[in-house]
Amino acid sequence: MKINKYIFAIALSGLMLNSCTDFLDVQSEGSPTTTSYFTNDKQSIDAIAALYDPLHSETSFGRNLFWEQGAACDVVWGRTRGFNTLATFAYTGDESPLTGNFDLFYQVMARSNWVIEKLLGKQSSTTLTSIEKRSLGEAFFLRGMAHFYIAYRYGTDKQGVPFVRYEDYPNGYENDNSIPTQQASVVDNYKYIIQDMDNAIKYLPKFEEYGAADRGRAHQAAAVAYKAKVYAYWSTWDASQWSNVISMVNSLESDYGRGLASSLNEFFSSDFANFWNKEYIWSIPSTGGSTGGGSEFPGVVLENKGWGKFNGWGQNKPTYDIYEEMAKDGAGNDRIKRSILEYNQEFQFWGETRKFYSASDIEAGFMVNKYMDPFKYANADQAGYVNTSGDWPTARVNFPIIRFAEMLLFRAEAYLMTGQAGKARTDLNRIRTRSNLAPLGDNYTPTMADLYHERRCELAFEFTDHLFDLKRWHRSSDAIIKALAEKELNAHPRIRKYSDRTNPLSTFEIADYGDYKNKTKYDDYMMVFPYPSNQITKSNGKLKQNDGYK
Repeated sequence: MKINKYIFAIALSGLMLNSCTDFLDVQSEGSPTTTSYFTNDKQSIDAIAALYDPLHSETSFGRNLFWEQGAACDVVWGRTRGFNTLATFAYTGDESPLTGNFDLFYQVMARSNWVIEKLLGKQSSTTLTSIEKRSLGEAFFLRGMAHFYIAYRYGTDKQGVPFVRYEDYPNGYENDNSIPTQQASVVDNYKYIIQDMDNAIKYLPKFEEYGAADRGRAHQAAAVAYKAKVYAYWSTWDASQWSNVISMVNSLESDYGRGLASSLNEFFSSDFANFWNKEYIWSIPSTGGSTGGGSEFPGVVLENKGWGKFNGWGQNKPTYDIYEEMAKDGAGNDRIKRSILEYNQEFQFWGETRKFYSASDIEAGFMVNKYMDPFKYANADQAGYVNTSGDWPTARVNFPIIRFAEMLLFRAEAYLMTGQAGKARTDLNRIRTRSNLAPLGDNYTPTMADLYHERRCELAFEFTDHLFDLKRWHRSSDAIIKALAEKELNAHPRIRKYSDRTNPLSTFEIADYGDYKNKTKYDDYMMVFPYPSNQITKSNGKLKQNDGYK
């Protein structure tokens, strides 16, 4: 497997992304060569912009990562796709969403390696400017982040994923075409990711030190949060790592002032003033209008054709299963209303009060509501809240990758897995109280069933990877969470089937979703994806396929 080591000593003016902040605006400095790059701050800024850009694309957090979630029971695709094996566990490794993200994350790692090599080389002979120092921190952060999304999705305790640092090339990174080493265990990959996040913390500023134009860049708290996630995933193979999860989340509170926003409405607001509330940790800052950039996911999940107002894509619809799970807290509770649109529910769209119905494509009966705030305005595209192009349906919302609520839930899970149920109850109640849900009583001892419910409901329709939660829980030593994970992994999602889809008051029945019904019984080897076949071929035997796959 030759993972191309992208040298991007080229003019970077072709970047696709614009943002509500200015940090991704490329500042042209001509066409520098590899030998003259990093001679000024603007070149560092341009180089780092090329690391951020792929993460905002349709291939990754814009849409394609979410196709994998069809194998769980929280979302259905809404429209027929050509890669049903992602939803039925009949993985081939060659599904286009998988291969696209495999290539993308290795691109980011390779580009980051090059930036790190150049800036550390410069640092050995001179003092880096504050911009160059920040850029070095961003490169370490983005290398670790990209590595993480490959590591946990392809690596196990039996074998890790290919990874090398630029430091591992004795003849120089640019001059070496050797195949990256497949690590012996995913634990080795996790150790490298922790090292990168520690280096990121060393060079990055705190979020509060950024000016308005640079908000959205990597910062210290984001690196700490990724360390918490890595330790949580590492705990699948080594339970002693749960204590590190607790330490990282404690640090986010005490050292970085992270906490919960006042409401989900504030966190998912289209008001720029709310983008950087205390719950924010790491996101894709998005906007609308003629130059709108960010994640297209708000338009991806919008009703197909947007009731004649905007070109929504009608994909990734909520299931009856996740609605039923949320309704356990009482139908119409704040969290369910903010997360899911159901038939006859009133909402604001394009300056009008409407009652929801869905007439498009494969029936689900629901739509995601978390990202709808930008669409409420009259002529939302012309008003600058929604992209004027329905072919790139971004909208003004700070699309979350990590928010503090997820960190509280990781800490609660760590407390439960280390016999500290009382502390877990406190964290779970902070989540519940924020959404006006009844807190767990003082005499109640929570279990992993409570953690399952809160994590599933609070983080629904965000890329916190609910499917992989189920996969790691299926290996848990806790019998309760293992049974819940096995039940959902082996279920086929359900929907509401309406007698008249265009009538908000129509009657309905609960039915199986109409697509990908031939689901394979889940087995633990399916925890990870198989490597793309072309990568196996190109590796000349140096890349071993994951167990259980051809």
